[in-house]
Amino acid sequence: MLERRRRVVVLAAALGAAFTAGCGAGTSADPGGIQAVGAENEYADVISQIGGEYVDVTAIMSNPNTDPHSFEASPAVARTVSTAQLVVQDGVGYDGFMNQIEAAAPSSSRKVIDVQTLLGLPDSTPNPHLWYRPSTMPAVARAIAGELGTLQPDHSAYFQANLQRFDSSLTSWTQAIAGLKASYRGAPVAVTEPVPDYLLQAAGLDIITPWAFQADIMNGVDPSAQDVSLMEGCFANHQAKVLLYNQQVTDSLTQSLLQLAHQNHVPVVGVYETMPTPGYDYQSWMLAEVDALRSALAHGQSTTRL
Repeated sequence: MLERRRRVVVLAAALGAAFTAGCGAGTSADPGGIQAVGAENEYADVISQIGGEYVDVTAIMSNPNTDPHSFEASPAVARTVSTAQLVVQDGVGYDGFMNQIEAAAPSSSRKVIDVQTLLGLPDSTPNPHLWYRPSTMPAVARAIAGELGTLQPDHSAYFQANLQRFDSSLTSWTQAIAGLKASYRGAPVAVTEPVPDYLLQAAGLDIITPWAFQADIMNGVDPSAQDVSLMEGCFANHQAKVLLYNQQVTDSLTQSLLQLAHQNHVPVVGVYETMPTPGYDYQSWMLAEVDALRSALAHGQSTTRL
């Protein structure tokens, strides 16, 4: 049985601590700073870029060496979330612990940007890794600028200027995606789970891994023998040009696929669920993923770690 990897736990003590800490808007050593939280560090990074000197941002999940899906919220996390004035979270069941903490520590003044809701996505959306969609972060950044402007109207123009800079800074990434699409449209690629699927689809690549296999690996379920055999054939028969795998979460099956890819000279690219730090912001991280994919397609070069 594969290791069960897809359970997010909120400790009861954490929720109790949230009540003890108080349920109002946050306070800070800098009384003028907006207290903000990004459930994932990629969202926290965008809050920081838009809010600049007027925000104090905390990222809840920020370690690229751990599995975000098995995250356990501590009492300190509950206190931080319960006192935040602005929260950005992914939704789609990816960070459901945030909803539990917010419900346990309600605040009428807290602004919550749920990306699933912002994008109008149903609860049945199968792939929660929304930050890999090129259209996601521009929408999130606009929402952040709007909410920050509501919290501090005197600095609204500052937030809007940062928003314009952020949007402009995404051009290199979107152009790189367009370049991939122009050169490699329809190229067959394999994945262990759907972490990079939105990006691959935007680049016009053909994801040949069965969705059932991807979903099983993502949810910690044993894939069917038929799907495992099909995946092994992708490499043994040289069908896949690249294997992209979740660098943060591997198990015996995904490790065996990595080994099979190497044996058959199929380049592998590691992708991340939380932004690698230090050294990256959201834009440079996404661009680095595309550059690694291009190197794999063009030169057969593997990039297992950014």
